[in-house]
Amino acid sequence: MKLHKISIIIPILNEEAQIVALLETLLARMKHPHHEILLIDGGSTDKTIEVVRDFISKLNHQQHFSKKRCVDSLFEASSETTCIQLFSSEKGRAKQMNFGAQKATGKVLYFLHADTFPPKHFDELILEKVREGHQAGCFRMKFDYMHPVLLVSQFFTRFNVNWCRGGDQSLFVMKSLFHELKGYNENYPIYEDCEFIHRLYDEEEFTVIPKSVVTSARKYREQGTWKLQYHFAVIHIKKSKGATPEELYAYYKKYVS
Repeated sequence: MKLHKISIIIPILNEEAQIVALLETLLARMKHPHHEILLIDGGSTDKTIEVVRDFISKLNHQQHFSKKRCVDSLFEASSETTCIQLFSSEKGRAKQMNFGAQKATGKVLYFLHADTFPPKHFDELILEKVREGHQAGCFRMKFDYMHPVLLVSQFFTRFNVNWCRGGDQSLFVMKSLFHELKGYNENYPIYEDCEFIHRLYDEEEFTVIPKSVVTSARKYREQGTWKLQYHFAVIHIKKSKGATPEELYAYYKKYVS
C-alpha cells in the first residue's frame, strides 16, 4: 500500500533555544521517513534562522543528504526520504500556517507548534486514522509541568468534544479538506487554531488519537498557572458570546501577552 506523505508545518518565531531539539525529535520518532518538514519563520529577531541553517548543514554532512532546488525556500535539506525546508512569511501564526499549506506537497497536513513534541511513530498513528477514513484530528496532550490545574486540563484532551481542543494538541487534516474550508482565518491574531477546529467539528470531521504530545508549560510557569488558565477560560467564553478577533486580541494583549 502506498503511504501518503505528511507535510509537517511548524510556524516559528524566535525559537532558537528549542528548535533543534524539536527537529531531532521529529526525525527520530518518524516511522516512515518520506515526509517533509516545513519551518515557516515569521520574522525571527534572534538566531533561529542561523540555528536552523546550521542544523540542516550538519544533517547534510553527517547523513549525506543531497541538496535539491526548492523555489522560495530560504534553506533546504533533502534526501530520498525526509525533506526539511525553511521559509519566510508574514508574521502571524494563521498566516504562517496558511503559507506552509500552500508550499506543502503532502496529501496530509500536520500543524505543530514549535514547543510541542509528538509521540513515537506519530506519522504512522496519523496515517492509521487516515486509512480508517478520518480527515482531521489531533493527539491527546500532556504538559511538561506537573501542576494540578494542568493535570486536570490535560485529562480532558482525551474526549472528542469541541471545547476540549486547542492548538497545542497539534492537528492533522487532509489537504483537500483544509483548502475546502479555506484554511486558517487570518483575522485571528490569537485563537486561530480553535476557530479552525470549530469549523472541522461543524463538518463532523474530527478524531482524537489515543496517544499524547508533550507541550511546554513555560508561559504558565512565567505568568502563574491559575492566573493564565483563568484568562484563557475568559477568552473561550468571550468567543462563545460573539467577541470579534480584535476584542479577543485586545484582552489577550492586556492580560496575557
